[in-house]
Amino acid sequence: MSGNIIKVSRNTENAPKSFLSTQTVAFSHYNNISAQLPIDPKTGKLVVGAVKEQVTQCLKNIKAIVESIDHVMDDAVKITVFLKDISDIAAVDEVYKTFFQSDLPTRTTVAVADLPMTDALVQIEALISNGEGTAPQDPCALIKVSRNTENAPISSVSTQTVAFSHYNNLSAQLPIDPKTGELVAGGVKEQTEQCLNNIKAILESIDHVMDDVVKTTIFLKDIADIEAVSEVCAKFFPGYVPARTTVNVAALPMDALVQIDTAVSHGDGTPPQLVEDARLIVIEANNTENAPKATYSHTVAFSHYNHISGQLPLDPKTGEIVAGGVSDQARQCLENIKAIVESVDHVMDDVVKINIQLKDVSDVGAVNDVYTTFFNSDLPARTIVGVSAIPMDALVQIDAVVSNCEGTPPQL
Repeated sequence: MSGNIIKVSRNTENAPKSFLSTQTVAFSHYNNISAQLPIDPKTGKLVVGAVKEQVTQCLKNIKAIVESIDHVMDDAVKITVFLKDISDIAAVDEVYKTFFQSDLPTRTTVAVADLPMTDALVQIEALISNGEGTAPQDPCALIKVSRNTENAPISSVSTQTVAFSHYNNLSAQLPIDPKTGELVAGGVKEQTEQCLNNIKAILESIDHVMDDVVKTTIFLKDIADIEAVSEVCAKFFPGYVPARTTVNVAALPMDALVQIDTAVSHGDGTPPQLVEDARLIVIEANNTENAPKATYSHTVAFSHYNHISGQLPLDPKTGEIVAGGVSDQARQCLENIKAIVESVDHVMDDVVKINIQLKDVSDVGAVNDVYTTFFNSDLPARTIVGVSAIPMDALVQIDAVVSNCEGTPPQL
């Protein structure tokens, strides 16, 4: 691991502060922003009003963070919206578009069982470009490249793929037939196949392939469908398998059964970076015996980021859920992440973003007590949601994005 590239953690008084996360953590050419609740930073309380008022406050908080680091909302490459009620999506869209002046970012929208603050109807997180980079990288006027193809569903509120630096960020794909604009017929297998076909079509339209995917997040209406989904995924990733997290959701747009989110390598980069020979761009997938075995990669490194699969509270020696309550389970999840991070010669303080799913969102206090013991410096950006089910009936699941100072060839 190189200590030359510096993680930059920042907060502003103009957005809600938390002693358990940093508002934005910049590393290399991305800013990772903690999920924002509809909290008025002056009062520390939820804003008064319905979902439109709450969405406005979430986006105002993101805007305040973005502007505090000399960026603008149009520098956003990816937005994720967590709703309590999926039927609020139209109201969200109405407000959402007013915060952007140019091409819209990629987007993922899901409904979850609960959010960290009582009476919150929405929570929004963002990934922002970081043209100036982090030391010792030189500042440069990097260009965000937004693209759509007619071979995948087109949306009025998002772009299919936004490339920046060495990543393509794709909008989460629903099982929509792009020719009809309707959900495909059939059950979860047919829907999963359509999601993946849409992703494949987007990738091929920008001269990429499925093996360029570094991380998938699979949102499932019924966690019992996980094996059926994995069976279909295996057809699209016959050799190399990206890092993966499976998240149970309360509802998806169009009443879909599954939605798939992806982060994809972008070896060619965006101007003024030079186009590289794709054969020289290396994706490094790693597993360790010190973390629970899975059918997908523990961590996939590309360019200056490591993407770590969702970790359940499994003892890697037994493959079983650890005994105890949520504190014990959270500790085991974090021990598994730590083992993966250390297996690639990194430390927990290299983490830039943490995502936590809780069976009972009221357990967040117990999780926090454990969580803070795993870090010695500035805490990562963070997102927490409540879900009605977690694989293996666990109480908690945690995944992470980690800095990759050494990069992957030829980005050293």
